[in-house]
Formats: sequence, structure tokens, C-alpha cells
Amino acid sequence: MSSLRAVGHGLRRDLGLLESLASTEAQDAGGLGVVRLAQLVGREKSQVSRALKALAEEGIVERDPDTLEYRLGWRLFSLVAATVENRLVRVAEPIMHSLSAEIEETSHLCVLRDTDVLTLLSVSGHSFRVHGWEGRGVPVACTSAGRVLLQESTPDELYVRFGVDGNLAEGYPRSTARSLPELWTRIQESRRTGYARVLDEFEDGLCGVSAPVRDFRGRVIAALNISAPTERLGHRLDDAGRVTARAALEVSRQLGWDSPRKPAPTTHPT
Repeated sequence: MSSLRAVGHGLRRDLGLLESLASTEAQDAGGLGVVRLAQLVGREKSQVSRALKALAEEGIVERDPDTLEYRLGWRLFSLVAATVENRLVRVAEPIMHSLSAEIEETSHLCVLRDTDVLTLLSVSGHSFRVHGWEGRGVPVACTSAGRVLLQESTPDELYVRFGVDGNLAEGYPRSTARSLPELWTRIQESRRTGYARVLDEFEDGLCGVSAPVRDFRGRVIAALNISAPTERLGHRLDDAGRVTARAALEVSRQLGWDSPRKPAPTTHPT
């Protein structure tokens, strides 16, 4: 029992360090040094230094080689991301079943991975999962999901993600977002309407709509998507977009989002 108490005590002390590194002060400064951390947690500098070294070896924190200050590390963010996505799937799945039943088409839960859209979950309106798209990545620019996932990007961030030159939809000749200015226009359209739509852009005879899912901070973390043959869904695409937007809002609310965010900058990329 004494050894368990010792482990618990050590864990609480380490959590105190992590909470300090997650504080507004640490985020604004880009990290905190050993002296300041020792002050915040009320421990000896030597104890804090040893604890931080052990946490850094495991990737839980990392030390800036120039400033020697500590910040939260890659492994912690990786664990948090996995947890967030698991919760996202659990919250979204029942809402997606209702959405698919109402529209009578398959729905998808998508996230952004670099320049691709990755499907985490697909469900039909018939109370079963559809696995054909799960784990599959498709290009951002020519999909409705990609356009809502990029809603909070600035022009500079788009340049960093995609580069200045080149066709954003190589191999997709019907895409209306082949350049950064065209993609920016489509993104702004999705912001104004609350959902994005594509008609035969990703695949001839296939259309889709997507709406953004936000976390408790209001950041876009996923997209709800409905995709179907154009002959079935094309004539009611906007109706499907509005229904999908309502479903995405419900997922967002269950994730803790309860207020609209300020609009992102609307400078048009040249």
C-alpha cells in the first residue's frame, strides 16, 4: 500500500507540472523554465528538474534547445488527440444514424490529415456501419468535407499547407477548386451557408454535402458528410446541407460548444 501511495503522490506532482505547462502563462510565453515551474508548484528546483527530465525522456514534455524552457510534448498531444477522436466517434455515431435515416443516405465523419480528408466512421440509415470509406483518404480541395475542415484557415496557412503553385485537384478535372484562390472562394461559401456542397467534382455522378463539427473551444475538428449518387441526391442537395448542418451542430453541442466564434480573416489569396 505504501508503494501505491508513493506512486500516486508522484503522479499528482507530475500532473501539477503538466497543468502549469498548460497554463495561459506557459502558452503565451512558449514554455516555462525550471525556476518558474518550481515556484508555481511549490517544489525544490532540483526535484522539478529531475521530474521534467524523466517526462522529457518519455515525450510528455519537451525542452527548447535554445531557451532551455519546457513545454508540453508530442506524446501527450498524441494521446489527447486519440482520446478526442474516440470521444468524437462515440458522440457522433448515434446522431449520424439519425441523419442517415432522415436523408436516406450514408453519412461519414471526416477529419483533416495534411492535404487529405480521412473518414473515421461511416454509417447508413439502416442501423449498421458501412466500412468502404473508413480509413480512406481523399484530396481536400475537391471534397465538401475538405472545404469545411479548412474553414478556419487563413490564406497564409493555405499557402503553407498546399504550396503556392500547382493544381490542387490533379486528376479531378471537374473540381471547381483547382487553385488556392478558387479553394478560398469555396471555403468562404461554406462559411456563409453553414455547409459545403460538391456536384460531380470528386467523381462523375457523385455529389455530397458537409458541415463542420466544433470542439468546446469552437474550433473545427471534423466534418459530417453525406455523399450519394447525383441522380438520387443532386436535386435536394441544399436541403441535405441544411439537415447535415443541424446534425453537425448537435454533435458540436455535445462536445461542449455553445457559442459562435468570431469570423476568420477574409483576405483573398492572390
